[in-house]
Amino acid sequence: MAADQQALLNALQSVIDPNTGKDFVSTRALKNLQVTDGDVSFDVELGYPAKSQIPGFRKALIAAARTVAGVENVSVNVTTKITTHAVQRGVAVLPNVKNIIAVASGKGGVGKSTTTVNLALALAAEGAKVGILDADIYGPSQPMMMGIEGRPESVDGQTMEPLENYGLQVMSIGFLVDKDEAMIWRGPMATQALDQLLRQTNWKELDYLLVDMPPGTGDIQLTLSQKVPLTGAVIVTTPQDIALLDARKGIKMFEKVGVPILGIVENMAVYCCPNCGHTEHIFGAEGGKRMAAEYNMDYLGALPLTMQIRVQADSGKPTVVADPDGDVAGIYKGVARQVAIKIAQRAKDFSSKFPTIKISKDT
Repeated sequence: MAADQQALLNALQSVIDPNTGKDFVSTRALKNLQVTDGDVSFDVELGYPAKSQIPGFRKALIAAARTVAGVENVSVNVTTKITTHAVQRGVAVLPNVKNIIAVASGKGGVGKSTTTVNLALALAAEGAKVGILDADIYGPSQPMMMGIEGRPESVDGQTMEPLENYGLQVMSIGFLVDKDEAMIWRGPMATQALDQLLRQTNWKELDYLLVDMPPGTGDIQLTLSQKVPLTGAVIVTTPQDIALLDARKGIKMFEKVGVPILGIVENMAVYCCPNCGHTEHIFGAEGGKRMAAEYNMDYLGALPLTMQIRVQADSGKPTVVADPDGDVAGIYKGVARQVAIKIAQRAKDFSSKFPTIKISKDT
């Protein structure tokens, strides 16, 4: 007996993507359904990286298909297709980079760089091609955190090759100057240097480029948020009132230049004593969560204040690679997944699909 196609679709619609809360049928993620007597095959195309979850998705979809009368064999292919999404109006997307995410804070010292590197590693662990641009000219942190030393090579004399470690492509001013050299540059010089780092790096087909933004909302930050084609921004803060005050300024800056906020990450949210287990909200409790609710933004998660995160970042082996199955790495992975899903739900950019129109004058 041949399986009924509509009955199959109804059964498959019962499988819910736990990340989006929606089924794969109504969202059109399910494609190429083929029914030949008792043999059923179909594809599911995700818009975000989910390497660790794909086996579970396949198992649930196969089980749902087998509840339909007449189904004997089920073949399911679950893949990820990350596309380019819309950026600020009037800003062209970058070749070879599908989505650029700014990781920002209004204030320094809240763990923005540590959050950036761990989110990038979490996205890469799920199968995405990821890069980091260290945009803090005056205090580059990514070379140390990523455990990378050396100078970028140039094959063609015009572009630089990104340095790589842990599967990430990385570019930073820290690769081009001595460790102890102070960058005594005024704003326009620093902005020009960052523009060159971004556009003259030979990024290799990135799904996501995370920009570790410098703290503050001054000239450099404003120019970056206006000229860099940003898919969205992630705001990092601590629960402390003074940090939240500056984070609000960062949110307002991105709003003014038309960059959507993908969510808020609350860092150093709680301290748990490793000896006695006592917990203490050293910087206040749930300030980031309250701010997210105030601005109607997604609260992506809270990271604890722990020596482990600091030691691992300082040693050049961040938490997501140092302890990939640990609780803290799990939080970073959860935040990264939410960011990727938020991007997947945004409008796509079709500018690359259109031909370039050239007007020539007849002679």
